[in-house]
Amino acid sequence: MSNVTYDAKSTALLFVDPYNDFLSEGGKVWPFIKDIAEEVGLLDNLRTINKAVRDAGIQVVVVPHRRWQPGDYECWCHPSPSQRKVMQGHHFARGEWGGEWHPEFAPQPGDIVAHEHWGSSGFANTDLDFQLKQHGISHVVVVGLLANTCIEATARYAQELGYHVTLVRDATAALQREMMHAAHELNGPTYAHSIVTTRELVEAIPGA
Repeated sequence: MSNVTYDAKSTALLFVDPYNDFLSEGGKVWPFIKDIAEEVGLLDNLRTINKAVRDAGIQVVVVPHRRWQPGDYECWCHPSPSQRKVMQGHHFARGEWGGEWHPEFAPQPGDIVAHEHWGSSGFANTDLDFQLKQHGISHVVVVGLLANTCIEATARYAQELGYHVTLVRDATAALQREMMHAAHELNGPTYAHSIVTTRELVEAIPGA
Protein backbone atom coordinates (compact mmCIF):
# COMPACT_ATOMS: atom_id res chain seq x y z
CA MET A 1 0.00 0.00 0.00
CA SER A 2 1.28 3.45 -0.88
CA ASN A 3 1.77 6.10 1.80
CA VAL A 4 2.24 8.70 -0.91
CA THR A 5 -0.26 11.43 -1.72
CA TYR A 6 -0.21 12.49 -5.35
CA ASP A 7 -0.52 16.27 -5.58
CA ALA A 8 -2.00 17.28 -8.94
CA LYS A 9 0.42 20.20 -9.25
CA SER A 10 3.55 18.05 -9.01
CA THR A 11 2.47 14.63 -10.30
CA ALA A 12 2.39 13.27 -13.83
CA LEU A 13 1.15 10.01 -15.27
CA LEU A 14 3.69 8.66 -17.76
CA PHE A 15 1.70 6.49 -20.17
CA VAL A 16 4.28 4.52 -22.13
CA ASP A 17 3.56 3.26 -25.65
CA PRO A 18 -0.27 3.26 -25.84
CA TYR A 19 -0.23 1.90 -29.40
CA ASN A 20 -2.68 -0.41 -31.11
CA ASP A 21 0.11 -2.92 -31.71
CA PHE A 22 0.41 -3.31 -27.93
CA LEU A 23 -3.14 -2.86 -26.66
CA SER A 24 -5.64 -3.75 -29.38
CA GLU A 25 -6.92 -7.02 -30.79
CA GLY A 26 -5.11 -7.43 -34.10
CA GLY A 27 -2.01 -5.63 -32.84
CA LYS A 28 1.33 -7.23 -33.65
CA VAL A 29 2.46 -7.56 -30.04
CA TRP A 30 -0.93 -8.04 -28.36
CA PRO A 31 -1.07 -11.85 -28.91
CA PHE A 32 2.21 -12.26 -27.03
CA ILE A 33 1.09 -10.30 -23.94
CA LYS A 34 -2.64 -11.04 -24.06
CA ASP A 35 -2.65 -13.81 -21.45
CA ILE A 36 -0.83 -11.75 -18.85
CA ALA A 37 -2.69 -8.58 -19.78
CA GLU A 38 -6.03 -10.30 -19.24
CA GLU A 39 -4.79 -12.00 -16.08
CA VAL A 40 -3.95 -8.67 -14.41
CA GLY A 41 -6.87 -6.75 -15.96
CA LEU A 42 -4.55 -4.43 -17.85
CA LEU A 43 -7.03 -2.62 -20.08
CA ASP A 44 -9.61 -2.05 -17.35
CA ASN A 45 -6.91 -0.85 -14.98
CA LEU A 46 -5.52 1.56 -17.56
CA ARG A 47 -9.04 2.87 -18.09
CA THR A 48 -9.47 3.34 -14.35
CA ILE A 49 -6.15 5.14 -13.94
CA ASN A 50 -6.67 7.28 -17.02
CA LYS A 51 -10.02 8.49 -15.70
CA ALA A 52 -8.80 8.96 -12.13
CA VAL A 53 -5.81 11.12 -13.00
CA ARG A 54 -7.80 13.23 -15.42
CA ASP A 55 -10.58 13.74 -12.88
CA ALA A 56 -7.95 14.82 -10.36
CA GLY A 57 -6.26 17.25 -12.76
CA ILE A 58 -3.00 15.32 -12.89
CA GLN A 59 -0.84 15.91 -15.95
CA VAL A 60 -0.93 13.08 -18.50
CA VAL A 61 2.26 12.54 -20.48
CA VAL A 62 2.36 10.12 -23.40
CA VAL A 63 5.78 8.51 -23.73
CA PRO A 64 5.86 6.93 -27.20
CA HIS A 65 8.28 4.48 -28.73
CA ARG A 66 9.81 5.30 -32.09
CA ARG A 67 7.34 4.47 -34.85
CA TRP A 68 9.19 2.16 -37.22
CA GLN A 69 9.75 3.34 -40.77
CA PRO A 70 11.87 1.91 -43.61
CA GLY A 71 15.59 2.20 -42.92
CA ASP A 72 15.32 2.36 -39.12
CA TYR A 73 18.20 0.57 -37.34
CA GLU A 74 19.52 -1.02 -40.55
CA CYS A 75 22.82 0.85 -40.61
CA TRP A 76 23.31 1.12 -36.84
CA CYS A 77 26.50 -0.22 -35.30
CA HIS A 78 24.80 -1.66 -32.23
CA PRO A 79 21.03 -2.15 -32.48
CA SER A 80 19.71 -3.91 -29.40
CA PRO A 81 17.87 -7.24 -29.55
CA SER A 82 14.59 -5.37 -29.06
CA GLN A 83 15.42 -2.95 -31.86
CA ARG A 84 16.21 -5.88 -34.14
CA LYS A 85 12.78 -7.32 -33.38
CA VAL A 86 11.15 -4.00 -34.26
CA MET A 87 13.19 -3.85 -37.45
CA GLN A 88 12.08 -7.35 -38.42
CA GLY A 89 8.46 -7.10 -37.29
CA HIS A 90 7.80 -3.44 -38.17
CA HIS A 91 6.18 -2.81 -34.80
CA PHE A 92 4.43 0.54 -34.33
CA ALA A 93 4.91 1.34 -38.00
CA ARG A 94 4.46 4.98 -38.91
CA GLY A 95 1.38 5.50 -41.04
CA GLU A 96 -0.11 2.11 -40.17
CA TRP A 97 -2.94 1.20 -37.79
CA GLY A 98 -0.57 -0.57 -35.39
CA GLY A 99 1.39 2.64 -34.91
CA GLU A 100 -1.70 4.67 -34.08
CA TRP A 101 -2.87 5.34 -30.53
CA HIS A 102 -5.28 2.92 -28.93
CA PRO A 103 -8.52 4.93 -29.27
CA GLU A 104 -9.25 4.96 -25.53
CA PHE A 105 -5.80 6.23 -24.61
CA ALA A 106 -5.08 8.76 -27.34
CA PRO A 107 -3.66 12.10 -26.19
CA GLN A 108 -6.23 14.73 -25.24
CA PRO A 109 -5.96 18.53 -25.21
CA GLY A 110 -3.54 19.56 -22.48
CA ASP A 111 -1.61 16.30 -22.55
CA ILE A 112 2.11 16.30 -23.23
CA VAL A 113 3.42 13.99 -25.95
CA ALA A 114 7.14 13.48 -25.49
CA HIS A 115 9.49 12.90 -28.37
CA GLU A 116 9.64 9.27 -29.45
CA HIS A 117 12.28 7.12 -27.75
CA TRP A 118 14.50 4.89 -29.87
CA GLY A 119 15.42 2.43 -27.15
CA SER A 120 13.63 1.46 -23.93
CA SER A 121 13.94 4.61 -21.83
CA GLY A 122 11.44 7.38 -22.45
CA PHE A 123 14.06 9.86 -21.21
CA ALA A 124 17.08 8.92 -23.32
CA ASN A 125 17.48 11.24 -26.32
CA THR A 126 14.04 12.84 -25.83
CA ASP A 127 12.57 15.99 -24.30
CA LEU A 128 10.71 14.17 -21.50
CA ASP A 129 12.85 15.43 -18.60
CA PHE A 130 12.72 18.99 -19.95
CA GLN A 131 8.94 18.87 -20.33
CA LEU A 132 8.41 17.52 -16.82
CA LYS A 133 10.66 20.13 -15.25
CA GLN A 134 8.92 22.93 -17.15
CA HIS A 135 5.61 21.74 -15.67
CA GLY A 136 6.93 21.50 -12.11
CA ILE A 137 6.66 17.73 -11.91
CA SER A 138 8.45 15.90 -9.09
CA HIS A 139 6.41 12.65 -8.90
CA VAL A 140 5.82 10.27 -11.80
CA VAL A 141 3.49 7.29 -12.05
CA VAL A 142 4.64 4.97 -14.84
CA VAL A 143 2.17 2.70 -16.67
CA GLY A 144 1.97 1.01 -20.06
CA LEU A 145 4.19 -1.50 -21.85
CA LEU A 146 6.32 -3.52 -21.35
CA ALA A 147 6.96 -4.06 -17.63
CA ASN A 148 10.55 -5.28 -17.91
CA THR A 149 11.69 -3.12 -20.82
CA CYS A 150 10.31 0.37 -21.47
CA ILE A 151 8.55 0.70 -18.11
CA GLU A 152 11.59 -0.37 -16.13
CA ALA A 153 14.06 1.65 -18.20
CA THR A 154 11.91 4.79 -18.06
CA ALA A 155 11.24 4.47 -14.35
CA ARG A 156 14.88 3.76 -13.52
CA TYR A 157 15.97 6.79 -15.51
CA ALA A 158 13.37 8.92 -13.74
CA GLN A 159 14.79 7.91 -10.37
CA GLU A 160 18.31 8.70 -11.54
CA LEU A 161 17.10 12.18 -12.50
CA GLY A 162 15.62 12.76 -9.06
CA TYR A 163 11.93 12.04 -9.57
CA HIS A 164 9.76 10.17 -7.09
CA VAL A 165 8.77 7.00 -8.97
CA THR A 166 5.63 4.88 -8.64
CA LEU A 167 5.11 1.58 -10.47
CA VAL A 168 1.64 0.07 -10.86
CA ARG A 169 1.99 -3.69 -10.95
CA ASP A 170 -1.36 -4.39 -12.69
CA ALA A 171 -1.20 -1.52 -15.20
CA THR A 172 1.44 -3.16 -17.33
CA ALA A 173 2.18 -6.55 -18.89
CA ALA A 174 5.06 -8.60 -20.26
CA LEU A 175 5.75 -11.58 -22.47
CA GLN A 176 6.21 -13.96 -19.54
CA ARG A 177 5.10 -14.14 -15.91
CA GLU A 178 8.75 -14.42 -14.89
CA MET A 179 9.36 -11.04 -16.47
CA MET A 180 6.47 -9.51 -14.51
CA HIS A 181 7.86 -11.05 -11.32
CA ALA A 182 11.32 -9.67 -11.99
CA ALA A 183 9.98 -6.22 -12.81
CA HIS A 184 7.97 -5.83 -9.62
CA GLU A 185 9.46 -8.17 -7.04
CA LEU A 186 13.18 -8.20 -7.87
CA ASN A 187 14.15 -5.10 -9.85
CA GLY A 188 11.44 -2.58 -9.00
CA PRO A 189 12.23 -2.43 -5.27
CA THR A 190 15.81 -1.35 -6.06
CA TYR A 191 14.72 1.97 -7.59
CA ALA A 192 10.98 2.63 -7.26
CA HIS A 193 9.76 4.61 -4.25
CA SER A 194 6.33 2.99 -4.39
CA ILE A 195 4.93 -0.14 -6.06
CA VAL A 196 1.15 -0.31 -5.91
CA THR A 197 -1.95 -1.80 -7.46
CA THR A 198 -4.41 0.26 -9.45
CA ARG A 199 -6.82 0.30 -6.50
CA GLU A 200 -4.12 1.53 -4.12
CA LEU A 201 -3.03 4.22 -6.55
CA VAL A 202 -6.55 5.56 -7.06
CA GLU A 203 -7.13 5.63 -3.30
CA ALA A 204 -4.03 7.80 -2.94
CA ILE A 205 -5.11 10.36 -5.56
CA PRO A 206 -7.04 13.24 -3.97
CA GLY A 207 -10.24 13.95 -5.87
CA ALA A 208 -10.03 10.84 -8.04
